[in-house]
Parts: sequence; structure tokens; C-alpha cells
Amino acid sequence: MPVGRLNRITDVAGLAVGSAHDAAVRTGVTVLLPAERAVCAVAVAGGGPGTRETDALKPDTLVDAVDALVLSGGSVYGLAAADGVAAVLGAAGRGFAMRAAPGVPVSPVVPAAILYDLANGGDKAWGEAPPYRDLGRAALAAAATDFALGAQGAGFGAMAGAARGGLGSASWVTADGHTVGALVAVNAFGAVTMPGGDVFWAWPYEQAGEFGGARPSPKASAPPLDLDDWGAAKANPALMLGRTSTTIGCVATDAALTPAEAERVAKMALAGLARAIRPVFAPFDGDVVFCLSTGSPAHAPPPPPDPLRPLLLARLGEIAAACLARAVARGVHAARDAG
Repeated sequence: MPVGRLNRITDVAGLAVGSAHDAAVRTGVTVLLPAERAVCAVAVAGGGPGTRETDALKPDTLVDAVDALVLSGGSVYGLAAADGVAAVLGAAGRGFAMRAAPGVPVSPVVPAAILYDLANGGDKAWGEAPPYRDLGRAALAAAATDFALGAQGAGFGAMAGAARGGLGSASWVTADGHTVGALVAVNAFGAVTMPGGDVFWAWPYEQAGEFGGARPSPKASAPPLDLDDWGAAKANPALMLGRTSTTIGCVATDAALTPAEAERVAKMALAGLARAIRPVFAPFDGDVVFCLSTGSPAHAPPPPPDPLRPLLLARLGEIAAACLARAVARGVHAARDAG
């Protein structure tokens, strides 16, 4: 099977992932750390996003690489997790330097996206001291190539529709040797399983039973899909029990991409959420997908013209979407198995 060795985003060379959580608060943070500054882009599709430094990632801006990415629970409070990560990286001298000079700190570029887990029953009486800055530091310290899925990090307090959400990841190695991976914290408004059972919407993309192997029966799949039946979504039209939500994630590749190319891959990768969650990109969701390229050193010149280049991007974007769909199901499946 062309799945990577760990079947995680860290099969992409040069990436590490760390998570930390607070069980009493029922929240957490996940940090994705490249070994070197990496080209990054973002695609925002949800109607209620919460982000940090995403404007700086546009292809026509000064920033052409990032030092880390942060996925966090906590809604607006969770953006402070990136402050903790930036403080540690800055103290280590890692970041963007407009002018290298003694006594002038570097500026770590640490984009972030948040999900809403404030109403999940945890103790949120933190007053003026939310835990996210410290959780960001702890997640950064835990960064490694192997990491746990399920009720971990940014997915610790998440809900995927009416089911427990979680942190998921998956990878793929292309026939010509590129590695593509995905990481996602699933707190979706929509359902990740088909109505009336435990079959994941992402089942056509599953590899080697990685999220349980359940399949729809031919008889059950024959009738047309009932567009009014959202299954175990947080607000099935028949139930009207909606809560604010969000699915946030990142795809990555070791293929060298420019910022504009990474943006195209990020936009294509959004299709992975649509394959795994129904409904998706709703007004209640803050769905965000980043794209990292570890094969692109900062300030690298653009690649020479190549008529086959768009074909490579199309392949990478499609594989990234499939990996992201698998990661969604893997995260929820692992959280379910954890109880």
C-alpha cells in the first residue's frame, strides 16, 4: 500500500506534531512544527472562521514561509496558543528577520486556526487566565514524528456532529516519490457517518481498514440520498440541536511549491472535508485548511516554466483531499475507540 510508514502527516520529511490538553477544561492544542521555515498557504471555507496571520499567507505578501502552525480549541481564547509558541521560537532565535541586528528580536510567523469547544461541559471558569498560551508551549515541547490520534490536542474536547470528535491524520506516497499528508481536528457541525449507522462518509477512501472497515450494504445505498436527512449532525433538521462548530486542519507535501501553488493545493484539499462531513462549510463552521511545503526553502526562486506543472498540482491537490477525508474519519474513529 502507498500509505506512509506512520500513516500520519509526519511521513512528510521535516515535520513534527505535538499536542497538549487540559482534561478539566476539556480543550487542547496541537502544533505542527517544520524543521525549517516552510512555504505555507491557507484556504478558508467555513462561515464562522477564527484565525491568526492568515492574511500574511497570501501569495502577494512579504511572508513566504512559516515557523509553525497552531490548531486550537477555545474559540477566540485559543488564538493565544500561538503566542506561547511564538515566544518559545523567538527566544530560540527562530523567525522572520526584517533586519538582522543585535538586540532586535526575530518575528516567528505562527498562523493559527481555532475551533469552538466552549460549550462542551468543561470548566471554563478561567477568569483572566485562559490556559491556551501554556497549552501552546506544552504542545510545542511535545512535537515528534509519531503522535496519538483521537481525543488529543485540538481535538480533545471536539464533537463531530453528535459523536465525539478528535485529532486525525493520514498520508500517501505517490508513484513518483512525493509524500502527501493531512492533519485535522474534527469538531464538525455536520455528521461524519451516514444516516442510520456507523459507516463513515469517507469510506471509499479508506486504506487497509484504518477507520474500521464499515461499508454500506448495496441494498441500503440503492435509494436516492435523502437531502433532508443529515444523520448524526449537530442540527439535523428533524432535531434542531445545533451548536457552533469547526473543522481545522493542514495538508503537507515534500514537493517544492511556491506560495501560489500551495494555495491552490489548499483549496483543492477542501474537497476532502466535503467528502467526509455532511453538511460542511456551514454558517456555523469555521472550516480552515492550511497547506505546507517542506520542499520549498524560504526565498527560493520560482521554478522554471514547465507545461506539466499544473498536472503535478492537480495530482497533489487530489491526493491531499483524499488524505484529509481519511484523516477526518481516522480522528473520529480513534476517539470512539478511546471511549
